[in-house]
Amino acid sequence: MTEAAPPTPPRPKTPKKRRHRIHQVHSKVKSGGIRSDINVTPLVDVVLVLLIIFMVVTPMLHRGVAIELPETQHHARKNDTGEQLIVSVRADGVYIETDKLEGEKLDARLRVELTSSSRAVHVRADRNLHYGDVRKVLNQVHAVGPNSISLATDERKPN
Repeated sequence: MTEAAPPTPPRPKTPKKRRHRIHQVHSKVKSGGIRSDINVTPLVDVVLVLLIIFMVVTPMLHRGVAIELPETQHHARKNDTGEQLIVSVRADGVYIETDKLEGEKLDARLRVELTSSSRAVHVRADRNLHYGDVRKVLNQVHAVGPNSISLATDERKPN
């Protein structure tokens, strides 16, 4: 009888070859694979839409309190640079920017605002007021001595 051959010991694993083979397989990028580039086109589209919205809305913004201005036929438009002092006259009182002030408080605030810097004053008066009521405020503003005083109006739209 022939003797059986002794069992062969298991071969030792070679991790280096296996690692090499894994990296070799995964390093190949097939056509149509995943790209890691960022697509900027949607971002540019959103930014342009926001820019257009701000360009359209910004001229419609008014500082001060809400007032229905009188309409004029020959309307000269001045841009609001943000440097003018806005004085609004309504039936319920006089406002500087959005602060309601009366009598001596109005005079004191006008002096503080206009003596620290020589600003122009922009007076916005409600169309339903009598001219005499607006004239009193104009006299108070004029007594302080600003560089210029302007009255706000809306342009009359042709029918």
